Amino acid sequence: MNLVLLALDDAEVTTTLGRLGVGLAAGLLVGLQRQYAGQVEARNSERPDADLFAGARSFALIGVLGGLGAVLAIELDAIAVYIVVFALVGLFAALGYWVLSRRGDVGITTELAMVVTFIAGTFAGRGEFRIAAAIAVGTTALLALKPYTRAFVDRIDERDVIATLQFAVLAALILPILPTEPIGDAPFDAASPFKVGLMVVFILGLSFVGYVAIKVVGARRGIPVTGLLGGLLSSTAVTLTMAERSKHAAGLTRTLTMAVLLAWGVMYARVLIVAGVVNGEMVSGLWLPIGLAGVTVLAFAAFLWFGRDDAGDGTAEQEFSNPFSLGPAIKFGLLYGVVLIGSKALSMYLGDAGVYVGALASGATDVDAITISMAQLSRGDGSVSNSTAVNAVVLATASNTLVKGGLIWVGASREMRRWVVAPVLGAVALSVAATFAI
Repeated sequence: MNLVLLALDDAEVTTTLGRLGVGLAAGLLVGLQRQYAGQVEARNSERPDADLFAGARSFALIGVLGGLGAVLAIELDAIAVYIVVFALVGLFAALGYWVLSRRGDVGITTELAMVVTFIAGTFAGRGEFRIAAAIAVGTTALLALKPYTRAFVDRIDERDVIATLQFAVLAALILPILPTEPIGDAPFDAASPFKVGLMVVFILGLSFVGYVAIKVVGARRGIPVTGLLGGLLSSTAVTLTMAERSKHAAGLTRTLTMAVLLAWGVMYARVLIVAGVVNGEMVSGLWLPIGLAGVTVLAFAAFLWFGRDDAGDGTAEQEFSNPFSLGPAIKFGLLYGVVLIGSKALSMYLGDAGVYVGALASGATDVDAITISMAQLSRGDGSVSNSTAVNAVVLATASNTLVKGGLIWVGASREMRRWVVAPVLGAVALSVAATFAI
């Protein structure tokens, strides 16, 4: 290896210092969490004067070392330099573990965090700032979640572990091998085994997210969070999941219904955002009808939140002891495939003149696809006017809301059916009236 003096011009010096600064910031972020956690643990232990092995400054320096190792390896074209620096950090981490283990502390979280911080600094030294930031933020979040992960582990049992493994096998092993090719010629080309399987996995994954939230923060708070997060991806899946739960958790009907309405509100907001990104001119025609529908469902959700009289968290958690219900998820996946094919058939046989009917059919399963297509058509060659595109999107959202209301009417408890009648009819009536009657 030929050692050379680094001769960097002003621009290169600025770039290098910037990279090292990102490495330092990444290490400082992780280090602040470690130092704070160490101080909290010291206050709660019998040895409040216990020394902290590695705090904010140590982690900041480790981030800088990762950046320096990467910069030197690149400039000197010698990977051995990086390996030596990495080995020194690893030796320091091993020494720390040896010292602490002699005191009776056998955890290796801080030592592993040091190695991860060094790797984050390495990406910063290579100029991969987004990766470095993602590693640092993700690591800090994971470390800060220690009380919640412990609370979750304390509340699970063997059945929960088995159910989680079943979901992992389905998502990681079975789903990837499902055929992605359509099951036939049009209109059957609208569905494929992979599309149907993906919906099944999503529903089960949504159940898992809700289950974790319920176990950690309790049913009253966990279920609404599930509704908000699930609404970002599929408000229909949230509707099906909560409807199924309502039949076995009578004391949580208000909370479950609130989660459904929150997911619907997120869906309406998502439509405005998607339309605005693709064709900003559509927003001027969409904001009133879509906004009225969204405000309607969110107002009912607020009413349910402030007027809840559900059972306590302990009862709720017993009702939600099994996070994965495979039967309903598979049934919905098959229904999803049937509706996809039916929607495509209606669009084919009605032709271009059936834009509105096609919107109603497409909206039955998904509002994003029709929103994007209408926004593109109205923005491009003018094959669809702005007003026609707005009307089609409003009809699609109305169709989607009615279908979700139908899912609740068929698959939910009687009390949930009673709670959703008003928001369904109100949201649909107001959005359609604001579009076609005003």
